[in-house]
Amino acid sequence: MSRRSSAPSRSRFWISATIFAVSLLLTVPGHAQLGDAFNAPGATTSTIPGYDNRYGGTVLLLTVYAENNKTRLDRQSVVKLTNQTTQTVSWQTTTDASESAFGNIPFGHYDVEVSAVGYTTAHKELQVVSSINTVKLEIVLERDPAAVQLGFADAAMPPKVRKQTKHGVSALKSGNLGQAQKWLGAAYQAAPTNSDLNFLMGYLNFQQKDFGHAQTYLGKAAELNPHDVQSLTLLGRIGLQNEDYVSASSTLEKAVAADSEYWMAHNLLADAYLKQKKYEGARDQAQLALEKGKTGANAALLILGQAQVNLGKREDGIHSLKAFLDGSPKNPTAPQVRSLIAELEARNSTSVSPESTSAALHPLSGVDPLLASADLSFTMKPWQPPGIDETKLSVAAGVTCPYDNVIEMSGNRVKDLVSDVSRIAAIEHLLHQQVDEIGNAITKETRDFNYVAAISEEKPGFLEVDEYRAEHLGLADFPDQIASSGFAALALVFHPDMRDNFTMTCEGLGDWKGQSAWIVHFRQREDRPARIHDYKVGAITYAVKLKGRAWITTDKFQIVRIESELVDPMKPIQLLSEHQIVEYGPVPFQKKNIELWLPKTAEIYFDFRRHRYYRRHSFDHYMLFAVDSDEKRKEPKAAPAENKPNAVPN
Repeated sequence: MSRRSSAPSRSRFWISATIFAVSLLLTVPGHAQLGDAFNAPGATTSTIPGYDNRYGGTVLLLTVYAENNKTRLDRQSVVKLTNQTTQTVSWQTTTDASESAFGNIPFGHYDVEVSAVGYTTAHKELQVVSSINTVKLEIVLERDPAAVQLGFADAAMPPKVRKQTKHGVSALKSGNLGQAQKWLGAAYQAAPTNSDLNFLMGYLNFQQKDFGHAQTYLGKAAELNPHDVQSLTLLGRIGLQNEDYVSASSTLEKAVAADSEYWMAHNLLADAYLKQKKYEGARDQAQLALEKGKTGANAALLILGQAQVNLGKREDGIHSLKAFLDGSPKNPTAPQVRSLIAELEARNSTSVSPESTSAALHPLSGVDPLLASADLSFTMKPWQPPGIDETKLSVAAGVTCPYDNVIEMSGNRVKDLVSDVSRIAAIEHLLHQQVDEIGNAITKETRDFNYVAAISEEKPGFLEVDEYRAEHLGLADFPDQIASSGFAALALVFHPDMRDNFTMTCEGLGDWKGQSAWIVHFRQREDRPARIHDYKVGAITYAVKLKGRAWITTDKFQIVRIESELVDPMKPIQLLSEHQIVEYGPVPFQKKNIELWLPKTAEIYFDFRRHRYYRRHSFDHYMLFAVDSDEKRKEPKAAPAENKPNAVPN
């Protein structure tokens, strides 16, 4: 299957009846000769061993220890050296031995700043008074008590915790609260700062009627993830049960702001307003609940009816209350509602004025809308990772991110990819699963392919992408008739010609597998075209707005990991979610004396047409084709032959 895209740096997904396309991603090469403001020749950013001191001057040798001054730090740290006189800044990262070195340091007074994830930032003063001198400096970092545990900083749970969580969710859905307590308790003990686990523990305690502990867990979940509508809604419901209506209103207002489509949040907020005699607010929120929840929000009619009566709209109120009974004749509150309707109709027959009726009905006793409300819908999705904005990552405290340098240098890496890569071939290994709601595989298939891709820039800002499987397979050859295609898409978010289409924020200094990395959040701008990603259904093309997060190394500014997801679900094509996780690594090509950073794995989770899918692409036996610009527009005549197995199963 082959596909060419001549749109400006766009990854295109093709869908027709049974086709769903998922992009594969390529990132940026490392170049020893690339201009680098932090690591250029002559800059004071050389590393141990072989730091640059060709021009003489003072040498700083730095060793970083953890807490007790006996153990070297077990992770990479970032060192910032600032000349206090000239305000010149140099950066460096530590080696596996937690050492770093700066050469060619001129006279002056310096501030040495050392930062690492999970530790408080340390400073030491350094006075350079000699032209030829070696200074050895030891710095001890103290643990940051407020930091998220490093082992759980990744957006995805650790495998063991994820497995325990799946079992816990399954037990919750089965009503086996004892087993749920066992599994979720074990997972929570390992990852107490995971917002999803705090919500699950809160939900579990709510089901066990332990509202005190439920409130504690849910409060922490909302603190870790202020946009978690489920935690906020359930927390608000507990406030209603505790008759703390002011607090409940405040929490539920945050819930509807986090997700205006979640009808239950509107329903409970309407109840909170009703209890405080804020009848206009109660009416408006009840109407929103009915609009969002349709027949599932029938309980909101009970609130709407009482609010209308107290606003002097007696006939409208009676109509709403009767509609509630028609939709829920067996609701526990039905007898009280019938009595209330009879009372209102009796008052109506005596021609009591609306004003006096309203005054007489403060409050309407015996009918509590909370008793009529349905249980909270449970929408935990352990089959896929938490959303981009649902995860609070651990970052080093007190570290200022050099945003301009990070964006510029990572953009240069992507730009060089376009100029250096003509064609790439690889062996692609595909795992495809259709999964249930807790991530268990319903079906499982594997495939191996000869994968070939090319990227070129015909004119500035317009990237042309070609990719295909050398076997020229038909759609029926792919699992579930889903053909994955797309190339060089996600990393191109950082291309200099593309990045202005996104709002970017450097979230701070993070960690990826023990290596320090700047964490950059990106989101498609509303006032710019979505040029990275689209879907084509028949003759209609749907541009996709993406948001995501990238991990960029602090020493070479290589993208080592990117996550992305849809800004909004694509309801017209029934694509409710798509979450991609791509990891990159260096691939040497000895014959051409070049090293490129290419995808090692690409995981894709998507909810499409009421089915949940998981795909994992992995790549090895890379081969780099060297062709001139004219040949870039032609397919290779043969499948890749360098470093590939003799036979590739289909």
